Amino acid sequence: MDNIEARTAREQAALQGSIRLLVVLAGISFAAGLLTGSFAVLFDGFYALIDASMGGLALLVSRLIQEDIRRQGTPARGRVRYQFGFWHLEPLVLALNSIMLVLVVLYALGSALLLLLDGGSEPDFGWAALYAGGMALACLVMGWRQRRLNRDLKSAFVALDAKSWAMSGAISAALFLAFLVALALTGTRHAWLQPFVDPAILVAVCLAVLPMPLSDLRAALSDVFLLAPEELDRHVRARAAEAVQRHGFETSYSYVAKMGRSVLIEIHFLVPPDWPAHSIAELDAIRDEVGAAIGGDGPGRWLTICFTEDPDWAF
Repeated sequence: MDNIEARTAREQAALQGSIRLLVVLAGISFAAGLLTGSFAVLFDGFYALIDASMGGLALLVSRLIQEDIRRQGTPARGRVRYQFGFWHLEPLVLALNSIMLVLVVLYALGSALLLLLDGGSEPDFGWAALYAGGMALACLVMGWRQRRLNRDLKSAFVALDAKSWAMSGAISAALFLAFLVALALTGTRHAWLQPFVDPAILVAVCLAVLPMPLSDLRAALSDVFLLAPEELDRHVRARAAEAVQRHGFETSYSYVAKMGRSVLIEIHFLVPPDWPAHSIAELDAIRDEVGAAIGGDGPGRWLTICFTEDPDWAF
């Protein structure tokens, strides 16, 4: 329990540092976008601002989960309003984050296409390139840092944060290269293309980035709708089947779901009518045996094991 609480505290520290830097970079992006006249740079700022706001929401959920972990095993556990904890909020936040990013990308894509049709724009490519290069370096370093921290944390929030930093770094790197190309066109016979560089690179960036939040959204919605993870389902069914053979049950029925870092497992063992009566202690020993075989014991695992002669209680 202490180890999990320590990991949650480290998760929160990682998110707090990320949020602070995102707010600073979003401010720099807005200022740079207005000074250079680049719509692509302004989009970078909006992207960072959405990341920061969603990071704050993720931090709040992480704190709620930490508080729930502290209550486990105490008399107050059954007297609170949220008796199943706050684990279900994690996929909801991840889904909301993904939806917001998808909407921002789609809006930027539409704006860039309209700008292209309107003849483009011609920002200050020199300052824009300087901004994009520095931003790309900062984002990629931060993404590497978050990914490294998450090797031990294994947090969905920090993993998404690391991916967001990598995405932001890729966007800024693409902007940097595009602005350098635009600068190289100055005074050449292709200089007429310069007004189209800024909206064109924004279109390309949006099309490249869009699949990433869509993938995260699909994974988050799987948790929201409690879809049974195939690997976990196979594992639990196999362990339950072993217990059926070992203890002489007729069969077993299992149900699994995943909500963020929380796992829900319910197993019903159907006992034959002539199965000898067992004491509560013996049944608890079977529960302990099955629980140990399944593994993953911790505050995020909700395991229920029942014994019944009536199939209606198992379906």
